[in-house]
Amino acid sequence: MTPRHVAIIMDGNGRWAEARGLPRVFGHRAGVEALRQAVQNAGDLGIEWLTVYAFSSENWSRPPAEVSDLMGLLKLFIRRDLADLHRNGVRIHIVGERKTLSPDIAALLEDAEVLTAGNRAMNLVIAFNYGSRNEITRAVRSLAMALAQGRLSAAQIDEDLLGSFLDTAHMPDPDLVIRTSGEMRLSNFLMWQAAYSEFVFLPVLWPDFSRVHLEEAIASFAGRERRFGGRPAREAVS
Repeated sequence: MTPRHVAIIMDGNGRWAEARGLPRVFGHRAGVEALRQAVQNAGDLGIEWLTVYAFSSENWSRPPAEVSDLMGLLKLFIRRDLADLHRNGVRIHIVGERKTLSPDIAALLEDAEVLTAGNRAMNLVIAFNYGSRNEITRAVRSLAMALAQGRLSAAQIDEDLLGSFLDTAHMPDPDLVIRTSGEMRLSNFLMWQAAYSEFVFLPVLWPDFSRVHLEEAIASFAGRERRFGGRPAREAVS
């Protein structure tokens, strides 16, 4: 069974570069190449939604030179690959805090969404300047404003309503979350949405992530029984 929505924490670029005696930026560049291949492979395997953790809200604390390199790579990826993604029917969605982004980055992300809005072959979700706690906080703030303005009542608040205020309100929850590099944590990624996701942690560093690794993760997913907090009905004993 192929998961409808796969989310990936692309981890290990820096360690990949350091293991080769290279500056970290070379790892990030190799990671962009791995992302390009992952999008193509996901489409080939029939995955409808692919979400990638591109830049977290905590990544701003990295050295300014590394942050600058990452911004440059984002611009390069969108400017170089946007036409191909659009031609292949990929629709781009951006999740994360946008108000604090520089105007050029915000405009670039918006242009990518607008250009590909009518595409239906596959959905690529880029989590940029994203942190799950920040997302939930912004959702609660918006919900509180709606309450204060009398547009909602407290009695109306439930999981579905709160979920409708999240950045991901228009997309299905991830069926499968993959993290590369061998680390085993969410790192503030889709904590609400991944409540019942299956997880696969791979020891491979992100720049080395290939179609084989994606297929391995999907095979692991297919062999699991998803219960969503319940239990399967027991077969009658004859």
